[in-house]
Amino acid sequence: MPVARDDDLFPDGVRVVVDWDLMRVGDSAFVPCINVHELQRQLKPIFARRGWDYKLRVACENHILGVRIWRAA
Repeated sequence: MPVARDDDLFPDGVRVVVDWDLMRVGDSAFVPCINVHELQRQLKPIFARRGWDYKLRVACENHILGVRIWRAA
């Protein structure tokens, strides 16, 4: 099993890997999760470390609850 990186997300205890290096302004990623507040807590340092802003919206996509995250700047 690979070692977790600082930029991996674990909002519900399951590892979610997003390739942040490929994310450009306006790009988005969907993270399936139930614990939205924990996801927000984990996102803040990731985006702060990169000097990026973000927007997010709780959404249900393809009958899966989660959060859509956009890189704002």
